[in-house]
Amino acid sequence: MGKEIPGFAHKFILNLLYPARCPVCDRPAPFGTDICPDCLRALPVIETRRCAKCGKPVEEFEKYCEDCAKNPHAYTCGLGIFLYDEQMKKTMAALKYKGRREYGAVLGRLVFERARSELLRWRPQAVIPVPIHPERRNQRGYNQAEEIARPIAELSGIRFCPDLLVRTERTGPMKKLTRAERFENMENAIAVRSGGHVPDRVLIVDDIYTTGATIDAAAGALRKAGARQIYFLSVCIGAGFMITY
Repeated sequence: MGKEIPGFAHKFILNLLYPARCPVCDRPAPFGTDICPDCLRALPVIETRRCAKCGKPVEEFEKYCEDCAKNPHAYTCGLGIFLYDEQMKKTMAALKYKGRREYGAVLGRLVFERARSELLRWRPQAVIPVPIHPERRNQRGYNQAEEIARPIAELSGIRFCPDLLVRTERTGPMKKLTRAERFENMENAIAVRSGGHVPDRVLIVDDIYTTGATIDAAAGALRKAGARQIYFLSVCIGAGFMITY
């Protein structure tokens, strides 16, 4: 029998044969990396003042964005790391609809690196990805929120609970829905799995935050099951009103 290839050598060979593709430009990333240095520098990190509730960019004189000032949310607070601009729309679409599952791990690591201080302050006891319906998961082959959440849990050392929440209803596309329609669409669509233990402080992870309807549905289910402090992290978040009322 031939000698087994050591782990590092196996990884080296795989990287040579199948280099990681950059989640921004979709071209092979430089050897040993998973994102091009220029693309990393060009990512639309939100570095301005943020809404104290959802983390959307706001003016210097504002504490809350217009949405959070007018509407209650089931979660405690949270933030998205990158602005949901045209480039990030392409990246997130590739992750969700074009089979670029590996992008989730890269984006999750970037989210962790940018949210270290928040994680230390929030001290969540569980990392919980937003679930997708089983039919959609079977079609896609994976849950993009789970791919993003996994490295956040691993790097932070927080317990990963990918099966704590379940999608009880398959909701339709929400791109063209008003805020009210989105919340109605998500009502009772997410639940805590039967017998699942929900700790006091939890972190919900999703790919994109727009109105907060999905995060609120997950947070509402967790709160009913006993969670008291509910935070969220998303890869992307919009600015201002992303939908109509």
